Amino acid sequence: MRYRIPDLAAGTWHTAEIEVEKSRFLTWLCHAPNTADFHALLQEARTAHPNASHHCTAFIAGPPGEQTHIGFSDDGEPGGTAGRPMFQALQGSHIGEIGCVVIRYFGGTKLGTGGLARAYAQSVNAGIETLPTREVVERDNYQLRISFAHEAVARAWCDEQKVPVQKAEYDSVGVCLTIGWPRDENLNLATLENRLKTALDIQKVTL
Repeated sequence: MRYRIPDLAAGTWHTAEIEVEKSRFLTWLCHAPNTADFHALLQEARTAHPNASHHCTAFIAGPPGEQTHIGFSDDGEPGGTAGRPMFQALQGSHIGEIGCVVIRYFGGTKLGTGGLARAYAQSVNAGIETLPTREVVERDNYQLRISFAHEAVARAWCDEQKVPVQKAEYDSVGVCLTIGWPRDENLNLATLENRLKTALDIQKVTL
């Protein structure tokens, strides 16, 4: 599976701001590979903006479609008008491992339930539009056993195919390379062995 995640360093966030009927909506987005990273973002937002009217949230601490490590909160806004629209905006972006806080400063004009839902969704989308992202490729690890003579060829081929070599172990017979094969190619072991034999031009490959 391949998907995008926020290209942000740990402890940093991406921001955006919109104004709707004199209310300010400040969006903070972070890379959230786990729920702890999201909660750290929320704490930072509350500390930086203690006088805000609301700190509404949504997060997906996993790949797009994650069903377990997810959540959202209206933080005092009418039920269903903030957290859920924010979460739906995150889902619609197909970005994984993402956390979001929208900080609202009430401007004196009530927006109504429909207006609130649109404003919070718009806030998240405004942040996503300029959010730097990078691609993640889910991989399965395989151990590729080859002779010493074929190690350089195998490493060069893996580099060309963008297949990372995670580890190398040596013994008296040869070398065992642990490689990260893209999970979305769905190859069985026999097919993968044959592909490697052909690519490396050798007769013996063991996975």
